[in-house]
Amino acid sequence: MKYKAEKTIEISSWIIVSLLLLKLTPKNKIRESLVVFLFKQALTWIFGLLVVQKDLISYPYRLFFKKANKANFSFEYFIYPGLCALFSLYYPKNKSNLLKTLHYFISTSVIVIFEIIAVKYTKLIKYKKWTWYWSFITIWITDYLTQAFHNWFFKTKFHE
Repeated sequence: MKYKAEKTIEISSWIIVSLLLLKLTPKNKIRESLVVFLFKQALTWIFGLLVVQKDLISYPYRLFFKKANKANFSFEYFIYPGLCALFSLYYPKNKSNLLKTLHYFISTSVIVIFEIIAVKYTKLIKYKKWTWYWSFITIWITDYLTQAFHNWFFKTKFHE
């Protein structure tokens, strides 16, 4: 069966992120999580389409919407927004700047490490005119923008 590993990884990612969201989102934070999730979807969907259309990245195997567009629906529309919702829920807003920076660094690094593994060992993603550090930078920036939106939307101070 062609792309068996890729299909397994993509389906497993959906299941894992779903379970993480269900398990780690407190009931009183569901609204907050949904706002972050939807905002991140808007950002990643636009940027995801842009990098694919500019031929910077390709996704040789995609589980969903293979003929609709060239972006990876699973990552751009569910996996990454779901992880960002958790990032935002557990953001150390009342902690030191060092802890805040570590939160960004660790979260971004985990995603980029999985991406590097996917680039090297699967057909889920292929870098054309892209490198891991562009992913690191763009993920950090979109996480920052999402956290800023979260704080604005819920009227909290950004540098609390």
